[in-house]
Amino acid sequence: MIRRRTALSVSAAGLLAVPLLTGCGSTPHPGAAAVVGKDRITVAQLQNQVEDVRKAQRSSPQGRQLLAGSARLGQDTLVRLIQYRVIEAAGRDNGIDVTRRELQERREEVEKLLGGPAAVDNRFLAAGIAPDQVDQELSAGLVRAKLEKKLGQARAVDELMKTSEALRVDVNPRYGTWDAKRGTARTVQEPWLRPAEQPAPEQPA
Repeated sequence: MIRRRTALSVSAAGLLAVPLLTGCGSTPHPGAAAVVGKDRITVAQLQNQVEDVRKAQRSSPQGRQLLAGSARLGQDTLVRLIQYRVIEAAGRDNGIDVTRRELQERREEVEKLLGGPAAVDNRFLAAGIAPDQVDQELSAGLVRAKLEKKLGQARAVDELMKTSEALRVDVNPRYGTWDAKRGTARTVQEPWLRPAEQPAPEQPA
């Protein structure tokens, strides 16, 4: 029976108008929504991700409901993009990666579990993830599951926190202040470092 999570649970504050941005630390990062190690997540990248989701939501039969339920989409998306980078770095440090074949097999498993490609797109869209962003979400979930299998759940959580701290994540204060131990912005009430072995959620936490 398939029990891996198929989406990250992310809850965050709302999307705000963004001028030139400055990180929460002492170093300014004009045009950046966040900096993860040496990797900048630009405002343009964030806005493109958000617009992809909005476009898919507007074309959905449940569009009005989806739009109304995703007022926090901007920060939710930014937190998710940061989490992907933290998970990828932790996996790399521990010799873990995901092959195309593994990703394809995981996609097929999820489609079988949820009832086909359209059902997968709808489920992830309800979680604020556009159809063309699903593979990235699945890949992160696979890396996290492998990390837990290799290290055990408790050590995997410690490794993710350590990696988050080492990367010195710098989030623009308009989106909150990064909490390395919780793996999200301080405004979020629910930690993201939860076991990978969970059923797919109906919607974001």
